[in-house]
Amino acid sequence: MPQAKVHRLATSGPDDVSGLAAGIASGAIVPEGIVAILGKTEGNGCVNDFTRAFAVQSLKAELGRHLPASAVNRVAYVMSGGTEGALSPHLLVFERAMASSESGPALAIGIALTADLPPQLLGRWAQVEMVADGVRAAMADAGLDDPADVHFVQIKCPLLTAERIKVAEAAGDTVAIRDTLKSMGLSRGAAALGVGVALGELDLASIDDSTIGRDMSRWSSRASTSAGVELANHEIVVLGMSHSWNGPLSVDHAVMSDAIDVKPVRAALMRLGIDDDTSDFVALLAKAEPGSSGRLRGSRHTMLDDSDISPTRHARAFVGGVLAGLVGTSEIFVSGGAEHQGPDGGGPVAVIAARRGASG
Repeated sequence: MPQAKVHRLATSGPDDVSGLAAGIASGAIVPEGIVAILGKTEGNGCVNDFTRAFAVQSLKAELGRHLPASAVNRVAYVMSGGTEGALSPHLLVFERAMASSESGPALAIGIALTADLPPQLLGRWAQVEMVADGVRAAMADAGLDDPADVHFVQIKCPLLTAERIKVAEAAGDTVAIRDTLKSMGLSRGAAALGVGVALGELDLASIDDSTIGRDMSRWSSRASTSAGVELANHEIVVLGMSHSWNGPLSVDHAVMSDAIDVKPVRAALMRLGIDDDTSDFVALLAKAEPGSSGRLRGSRHTMLDDSDISPTRHARAFVGGVLAGLVGTSEIFVSGGAEHQGPDGGGPVAVIAARRGASG
């Protein structure tokens, strides 16, 4: 039986792979077992945030010292730019190993890499369908047959650039939007709807192009999507609980109804056995969203009106501070832009922790 391992590694910059290298050198991390690496990098999180690509390039170079190129390219690399406020840059290395003595259920990990998405399909129904198929493939990779056993789906999806728009239009096609920054939200939204379809939360037949990025009453409770310029496909990581896996880790999830709704997250922590003692805490992944109303529980905020800093950057900093207070560390994976990911102004959260009484 497989078991999952998660290594949280602090970084001093996008190219800092010293923690990964040290873990491999000590034997704590087995490179052949790495299936996904998630990371927070300190760029702006927007179209021109090349800290994400820099981090991926650096990680691939380090893994290339230990693995053939084919194995390096099978790893899912999900870099999320933006560490506003006190969010701390770090990596989460997900590894699959052989079973330990613990019995399940335990954390299960599955990945899938889709084909490249043609730019004319970004933010449209075809992207929703492609992601739904990819999530199902990642579930199969994890051996998760029941969508109810899935607690979180982390996706890195593409965005539009001026060059990609030019290629599409030169071929006689149109794109969903010509604003490259807004294309990030459309891509995130389409990918999130695809998660909802794969998990049975949404009906594919009820979704069309006009739904994406507009009808925010349609959302997934377990989707977390992040767009980047560094890829043209979707890199999908599914986290769930399975009796076919064992080992020391568990995952649970919650949905925040707004940016200060900590009660569901606290309840998930309690289910995992984490209260004031956070020694069993391993990782937290969350979505951050300013919402469309311009208000938070009746009070006005200015996240949507700031012309200097994008709303997603404000939201990451704000939600990051709220959640860091719960788990006692700012090394948390908070991603901005939650279109169709939780209710408007809120977002899904996943927590990974050591299982009660488990070793390792």
